[in-house]
Amino acid sequence: MKKLRVAVVGSGPAGFYTADALLKTKDFEISVDMYDRLPMPFGLVRFGVAPDHLKIKNVTRAFEKIAGHPEFRFFGNVDIGTHLSVDELKDHYHLICFATGAQTDKRMGIPGEDLEGSHPATDFVAWYNGHPDCRHLQFDLTAEKVAVVGIGNVAVDVARILCRTPEELKASDMADHALRALSKSKIREVYMLGRRGPVQAAYTNPEIKELGELDGASVATIAEEVELDPLSQQFLDASGDRKLEKKVEITQSFAKLPDSSGGKKLIIRFLVSPIELLGTDGKVTAIKIVKNRLEAAGERLKAVPTDKIEEIPVGLVFRSVGYRGVAIPGVPMDEDRGIIPNDDGRVIDHESGNPVRGLYVSGWIKRGPTGVIGTNKSDGYSTVKVMIADALREETLSPSRASADAIECLIKTRQPHFVSYADWQRLDAMETARGEAEGRPRKKIISREDVIAALA
Repeated sequence: MKKLRVAVVGSGPAGFYTADALLKTKDFEISVDMYDRLPMPFGLVRFGVAPDHLKIKNVTRAFEKIAGHPEFRFFGNVDIGTHLSVDELKDHYHLICFATGAQTDKRMGIPGEDLEGSHPATDFVAWYNGHPDCRHLQFDLTAEKVAVVGIGNVAVDVARILCRTPEELKASDMADHALRALSKSKIREVYMLGRRGPVQAAYTNPEIKELGELDGASVATIAEEVELDPLSQQFLDASGDRKLEKKVEITQSFAKLPDSSGGKKLIIRFLVSPIELLGTDGKVTAIKIVKNRLEAAGERLKAVPTDKIEEIPVGLVFRSVGYRGVAIPGVPMDEDRGIIPNDDGRVIDHESGNPVRGLYVSGWIKRGPTGVIGTNKSDGYSTVKVMIADALREETLSPSRASADAIECLIKTRQPHFVSYADWQRLDAMETARGEAEGRPRKKIISREDVIAALA
């Protein structure tokens, strides 16, 4: 049976599910080397999932089983494009799959967006989750009012974390620096802003329901903003989607809740769009919004601005209006869509429109930031089906140094501080032991320097 060496770049859910499908194939003997520029595996699960959502993080148990396969290796703290080039990977592997996710945010494109106090939600999420590149970021948590622009699950996570009590935060695996800062937060009001109505809201039912169960904050919507317009009601009735009906019911119920005085307030606004951030001395002081109405645009409803303008005084703004991937040197990139151009997982060359032999994609860098963690399983298996089909036709790369020892030797030369999966298991044990000592689930080791020191 022919042996294939495969590189998977990215160690989040998409990367692990792709590796799982590869290692289960019966057509070839496959070995998988997984790369990540960060010292720790699991990508979005570690650095994107909110620290108070510990049950969701249990998916890593499945990834641990995949990593235990004898033909699996992990090379953390190795950046493709810095320590190794894509051409060098081609010289060592028959197939390469990129599963690097959507790492950056989309901009709002409005005046004042670059004022001090205006931030991408991705930075804030990475900061409180202990991402090595974001630990030094600063957020003015002395502001009493905050706006979160967006109405998907990430926006809900940010709003919820801002509203949590110090006691609730201590029960999470939040990074220590963020726990200290958020425990001293002066924030009293959080506004979450959505440009369309509750039928079009991108958050899931468990996420929105959880907002009504916060210990130290009340949640409210405005009755006229959650009342469905005729087009939205027509869509809802025709959908027969009970989950969507429930989402609308939960959202509308918040308009009827009593105000719990003394705690924080979370106000969810619909049918509003930011048009400008206002500031004094270069710092955000308010967000200007326009009221929208919904109009039919093909099979969907689009938000159309009216002449009603409003200002909300805020000292901090987080934008969560979409995400996009980051280009990898030597790999085509669709800058408009923020993904690697592909046909069913095969990377496509921009100029010729033809597949690039041996290169594939999986996850958000393949399809854009849609779906939940589990969506990446079917997506990864779909990409692997294409990879195996190409390999059966012998449409693979022709590596001149296709051996496990050759690439490890090169990595040791380029990045002597790479992190193996066994190294990660040691770090994991350290983090959980440190957390147990303080009654917490985990106390994260954050910086690359601290990782290297701990492993030494």
